[in-house]
Amino acid sequence: MFAALNAVGGIAAVFAAVFAMGIGVACAANAPAAASGDSKPVIVVLGDSLSAEYGLPRDTGWVALMRQRLASERIDYSVANASISGDTTSGGLARLPIVMQRLKPSIVIVELGANDALRGVPLATTNDNLRAIVAQIRKGNAKPVLVGMYVPPNYGPDYTQKFHGLYEQMSKELHVPLVPFLLAGIGDRPDLFQSDQMHPTQQAQPLLLDNVWPTLKPLLGNASPH
Repeated sequence: MFAALNAVGGIAAVFAAVFAMGIGVACAANAPAAASGDSKPVIVVLGDSLSAEYGLPRDTGWVALMRQRLASERIDYSVANASISGDTTSGGLARLPIVMQRLKPSIVIVELGANDALRGVPLATTNDNLRAIVAQIRKGNAKPVLVGMYVPPNYGPDYTQKFHGLYEQMSKELHVPLVPFLLAGIGDRPDLFQSDQMHPTQQAQPLLLDNVWPTLKPLLGNASPH
């Protein structure tokens, strides 16, 4: 399926597949784990299946690799994965208060929105939810990071442009650091997707982390909010 796809087509096909699995997945979330009871600042990832280690061995997803990279670079942060397969911006917004209360994070990486598109959620609702998520994160004295999303071209060029533009516009207006696209660089690599042709493999996870790291690392100097 992927062999004949170019980079743009590959990205579109990947997201069509990812969106298609969104509602049907009943996988339990990785339980947010507090670090070790010490005073390290905490990074929380609030995401969907792309961050929830769907189909991967435990502790091999990009979030777990981020924890390892922080340790190897002697950057004194803990990481908690609060991602749920199939989650939407509404779901993330609803559970965020508990996440903030329990984990008291310094940084929250928000990787949500793909499943909104699948379910036909109006762009205005997705926009409002993400803005409310950013506001809650800042109210909790944490720094938000947005992970931008794409939708496949069969949604129509107008919707596709507006959907991705939503993240860019929010990043500029609210001064929120933005990861342009979590799957950048792997959309035309069939070898980096699981047999379901939907989810990145274990081998792809370092590339996902590499897409996040340039946006995240500048925020790690201190734990105070923007």
